[in-house]
Amino acid sequence: MNRSEELEEVRRKANASLASIGISLRIECRGRRLNLRGPLPGRENPEKRSVQRLSLGLEISGDGLLEAEQIARVIDSQLKRDQFRWDQWIATPVTTTAPSRSSGATRALLDQQLRTFETDFFADPRRRRSPSGSRTTWTGAYNPYLRRLRTLAGEEAGPIGAELLLKTLHSYPDGSRSRQQCSTALACLARHLDLELPENWRAEAAGYGLHRARFRQLPSDHQILESILRIPNPRWRLAYGLMATYGLRNHEVFFSDLSALCRGGDRVIRVLPTTKTGEHQVWPFNPDWVERFDLLRLGTEPDALPVISTDLRTTTLQQVGRRVTEQFRRYELPLTPYDLRHAWAVRTIHIGLPDTVSARMMGHSVAIHTRTYHHWITRRDQQQAVDAALARQHA
Repeated sequence: MNRSEELEEVRRKANASLASIGISLRIECRGRRLNLRGPLPGRENPEKRSVQRLSLGLEISGDGLLEAEQIARVIDSQLKRDQFRWDQWIATPVTTTAPSRSSGATRALLDQQLRTFETDFFADPRRRRSPSGSRTTWTGAYNPYLRRLRTLAGEEAGPIGAELLLKTLHSYPDGSRSRQQCSTALACLARHLDLELPENWRAEAAGYGLHRARFRQLPSDHQILESILRIPNPRWRLAYGLMATYGLRNHEVFFSDLSALCRGGDRVIRVLPTTKTGEHQVWPFNPDWVERFDLLRLGTEPDALPVISTDLRTTTLQQVGRRVTEQFRRYELPLTPYDLRHAWAVRTIHIGLPDTVSARMMGHSVAIHTRTYHHWITRRDQQQAVDAALARQHA
């Protein structure tokens, strides 16, 4: 088999892979370049879709075909969310009046930088192991801040530089969670562009972890036990109990292996690889809440949880999580799903569980764990130092 035949075989396999997960776009070879072909919104009438070609500007090669497949997945995700825009995928925006040559060229360069960043994000082998989690991360933790950057750049934008990054960062309130997430997203963009961040970037991006106005408002264990009485639906009581006992993210309730929740089981649940931060194991705190919330039935009756679509070909982790949040509001609970998660984390700090262990169970880094729960960790460490000093004094 010669090189041309090998590449054609790679193209066929890539198209078969796209078809297997319900993506209708197909990779085409036209001349020496790669295109995507399939139903896309009309340029003049976005409400009407028809079979069209989208030039990718990629050469026919193994890397080009891999990138084309990733782009097809990205576009399919945009189409499902009504986020596809032609001006994100062509050199200059389609308008009824011709833009100036300089304006179109400079804006196209910025758009191209953002486009390649998105493509590389999804092409990262680590992210390809969990495509659903990657889509959720991109939608919630990257795309909002890149859209803000693009808006602030204006129509006369040139290539992305440090000044634009700072301008975007400063558009969010000082110390806010959004500012922290923006700094993370833009730092990744800067690394992709091989762009040096301003020296004071970390100071400008600094936040307070769990917002200062809320850290004293986390529910006590007694309040958590009282709040479940407001939930009339037994399925949602089980979901609530799982989040309270294991500190799960909203969507993780529906993407976990609960087989250990049975008589004789070790009660350690496994969050599945398809979730936002991948596979990790979680122990119950408080352990007696497993019985208190009747969670042992889930080991043999996983269908006892609320009936929610978890087919990631037709939904997203974010949409699943949103259903949980909406249900909490519908029952007028005096706390949020993430209040349960934060309360679980603080509980592990109070009992002295090492931060590295807690962070791993929560599916995030030690750095994020320390930053988010800085107040309680500092108090614990200071208390331990005081206790040790007093013990030496009385020895």
